[in-house]
Amino acid sequence: MKRVFAGVLATLTGITLTITLTAQPASATPPNIPSASTAASRLASLTVAAESHQSTYNRDLFPHWITISGSCNTRETVLKRDGSGVVVDSACASTSGSWYSPYDGATWTAASDVDIDHMVPLAEAWRSGAWAWTTSQRQTYANDLGGPELWAVTDNVNQAKGDQDPSTWKPSLASFWCTYARAWIQVKWYYSLTVQSSEKSALTTMLGSC
Repeated sequence: MKRVFAGVLATLTGITLTITLTAQPASATPPNIPSASTAASRLASLTVAAESHQSTYNRDLFPHWITISGSCNTRETVLKRDGSGVVVDSACASTSGSWYSPYDGATWTAASDVDIDHMVPLAEAWRSGAWAWTTSQRQTYANDLGGPELWAVTDNVNQAKGDQDPSTWKPSLASFWCTYARAWIQVKWYYSLTVQSSEKSALTTMLGSC
């Protein structure tokens, strides 16, 4: 009798656990986000400089989205990585699933409502040093799945961000500022991009929320 009761209790515990886990926002975090202390150290090592070459920026200089595997391009790969219960068709287009946008806390069930944001926007990267890169280097940057550069977020939030740095735009969820700053700094550091003084100040403030 005791064994039967224990089995029922274990089953109920398992059900409760499943419900609890399912209730959480479904999202994945891009890889290689440094700790706050590491991010602060990396921010301090970045070159502070005014932006340049703004007038020569062209989005086509950063080829994307490229094929990653099979029929899946970079956007489709991130949608599968960051979504929950994502189902794709033979062309790798998402036909169902859900996506939690960490910038604003919204959850979407249609892939068309989700943009893939470049943490450090392409135009911002260009002005911060990518103007001197080769097209191949810029393609690698625009499709980088190895670091915290690509995020699945609400489409109009991504559009509102545009090419702004943290001195003029921050996610509406202040609870995400710590992660946002750490990811932004990692991208700038990894690619040896410069920061403006106002940008560095904003990032320092955001790290203070960690």
